[in-house]
Amino acid sequence: MDAFQIDEFIDETPCQDPGASWIRTLHSKHYAEVEQRVIRQLIQALIFEGILPAEYLPHGSGQFLLHGRTADGESVEYRCSGRVRDSFGLVKLDHRPVVRLVGDNRPVPAGLHDVLTEIVGCIPETKHLMAFMDELEQTLLKDLQAQSLPSPALPANRQGYDELEGSIRDAHLYHPCYKSRIGFSLEDNRIYGPEFKQALKPHWVAVRKTNGRMNHSARIDYSSFIQRELGEPDYRRFASTLHRQNGNIEDYWLMPVHPWQWRERIASVFHRELAARDLVWLGTGTDSYRAQQSIRTLANCSAGEKAYLKLSLSITNTSTSRILAAHTVMNGPIITDWLQGLIARDPYARELDFVILGEVLGISYDYERIPESRKSKAYGTLGAIWRESLHGYLRRGESAAPFNGLCHIEASGRPLIDPWIRQHGLRAWTEKLLHAAVSPIVYMLFAHGIGMESHAQNIVLIHKDGWPTRIALKDFHDGVRFSPRHLAYPERCPELVPVPASHARINRNSFILTDDLDAVRDFSCDSFFFIGLAELAIFLAQHYELPETEFWSMTADVIRAFQAGHPQHRARFKAFDVFAESFQVEELTKRRLLGDDEPRFKEVPNPLHAFGPSPC
Repeated sequence: MDAFQIDEFIDETPCQDPGASWIRTLHSKHYAEVEQRVIRQLIQALIFEGILPAEYLPHGSGQFLLHGRTADGESVEYRCSGRVRDSFGLVKLDHRPVVRLVGDNRPVPAGLHDVLTEIVGCIPETKHLMAFMDELEQTLLKDLQAQSLPSPALPANRQGYDELEGSIRDAHLYHPCYKSRIGFSLEDNRIYGPEFKQALKPHWVAVRKTNGRMNHSARIDYSSFIQRELGEPDYRRFASTLHRQNGNIEDYWLMPVHPWQWRERIASVFHRELAARDLVWLGTGTDSYRAQQSIRTLANCSAGEKAYLKLSLSITNTSTSRILAAHTVMNGPIITDWLQGLIARDPYARELDFVILGEVLGISYDYERIPESRKSKAYGTLGAIWRESLHGYLRRGESAAPFNGLCHIEASGRPLIDPWIRQHGLRAWTEKLLHAAVSPIVYMLFAHGIGMESHAQNIVLIHKDGWPTRIALKDFHDGVRFSPRHLAYPERCPELVPVPASHARINRNSFILTDDLDAVRDFSCDSFFFIGLAELAIFLAQHYELPETEFWSMTADVIRAFQAGHPQHRARFKAFDVFAESFQVEELTKRRLLGDDEPRFKEVPNPLHAFGPSPC
């Protein structure tokens, strides 16, 4: 597939008055729309996670009622239209404004400041309330900035995969802090946010091998791979830069650094290492890149077949900081070789024809080489992962779309998938999609005992003219979970770099190995069924009147068909029971309000339960 053209996406006319431009954005119709979206997602999460009590008004009014207090102590009500969905009991509000009522005054559309002051501010024992409020405010501002962009020239269904990564501006449909990007100014957001489709060039640094850590897939050689990715002219130029500073390129690992990260972290945090030439700045390369939806992953827009770069980025977005811990950087190639090796040996996996986008090279600074006084500040800030490009896997006639794009609505009000559904038929298209997406996830769980964090942003739908054919899965450096003794092939269990105790204390849910089989199952079910498929089930119900129960019945059909055809895995059907009455999902909003010092999970009703196999 041809690399996309950079020139058409670079704005050659600098804004003469950015202040005036921003004021126009604040005065646009999008302000109220984005503010109401932030309020809706906040209230939905607060009710669903049980953080706030809410009344569901009787007599079919379809309204939730929340109580709060004004700054003067006066009682205030918030009313919002919506209902509890069949999919996991999710609370979903419709697009009518959330309204605020004080006394006998006329109800008015709620403002985010009022909700934060009168509702969120009253929540007891919230350790991180002020930071959470800031994340919501930043989400409003940064989403407003993105939504005020002109619509793309081409309809979404006719755009290529790399283009869609920027065109889909919706972000997380559950998390209230879906676009907080704490650390980015509005100008940073305009330059580095994926929606703005700006070409950027990573900085490159040389890390002295004694001060760095490197791991790569058994299928590649570091030296030839890095020369191919950089191109011979840049490689020679960087070697010459090192030589002029009395260095030899053979003594260093070459690593890309996000431009924001270089400016805001590396140049200051690693000043001693730069002075000692344990870390050498090399400049920028020739190739240009653009941010994908995950922000810290960059796609090469000079040569689309070259690897994606996943880079440390010291910002916070949705539930986590976007740094890269060294052990995860080292584990990426190990997990890649393991997963791709399992699939290569497995005829049925090859028949399913799904793609594992391998993380083939990882480089990190060795933070143990940094003095204790600076270690915590430096941790995770200087790392990179090279991930295989999707374009190397697409066949003639195939296109691709991010899985979360299946719920995308264009500015015209038309869903991205609408032409596909009209061409292929709602139920036929949905059945084919579910077969393509569900089969690999449950296959890895049942046939191999591996849970996969395949939420909608980690899945790529591969299709032919909108007809689903297969999927590509990505992000495995910390995105799998398994019990070694319950693997189908325990003798092939990879030897992973362990999680440091300090990292485990900060994020209790960041682990790969466990003996808790429910935790393995829930890792797949939470990310794939709850985050990925539930949004699609609700979307199809809202826009195409496909009942959610029918969607989950169709999903269950795929799972039961697999189980019927593979009775040899019966023990794991029971051990990883995806038809259980309930399972646990992360409480993402509680994490932001209360912190990660303990796990935050909620037991949710499983919509697949009603369609499971009859008990013996």
